[in-house]
Amino acid sequence: MSSLKTMLLVVFLGVFSLNATGQTTKDKKIMLDAEDAKQTLIAEDPGIEEMFNNSVGYAIFPNVGKGGFVVGGASGNGVVYENGKAIGSARLTKMNVGLQAGGQALIQVIFFETANELEEFKKGKFKFDAGASAVALEQGESYQPSYSEGVAVVTHSKGGLMADVSVGGQKFQYTPFEEQ
Repeated sequence: MSSLKTMLLVVFLGVFSLNATGQTTKDKKIMLDAEDAKQTLIAEDPGIEEMFNNSVGYAIFPNVGKGGFVVGGASGNGVVYENGKAIGSARLTKMNVGLQAGGQALIQVIFFETANELEEFKKGKFKFDAGASAVALEQGESYQPSYSEGVAVVTHSKGGLMADVSVGGQKFQYTPFEEQ
């Protein structure tokens, strides 16, 4: 009986450690991509570094895929930061119907001006209204995004062609990182 318990414990711990390692590896990959995306944005517009430094928090989605033909959508995974420290991961989804055509890969950052907006995001009660839009950061051009209702959004095209910088209808799911 004792050896059966020991064997079950070993199997359980083995499965648990494989699962934990897989999540950690995925989280680390997304965090590296998010840091690369942040550096890309700062290189494109050094003024945006002030937004990163002065916001209460931000969510970086380094690889948002967006596309559609009449019916469209977008999705991506990202990292949520509070006071410059990574605190969790986030998932972005969007579905929409309307005049649209094309596909695009982009970086999207959501800056939170106050702790209240960041808390709403973390609770899963955060989504953009239908008319919400983002500042599109283009190479060689400098923009200073402004907050609207405590939130500022910046996008940067990585490739593709799609005439749309709306973020309306986006929904988010936040998952805190496990405490180490």
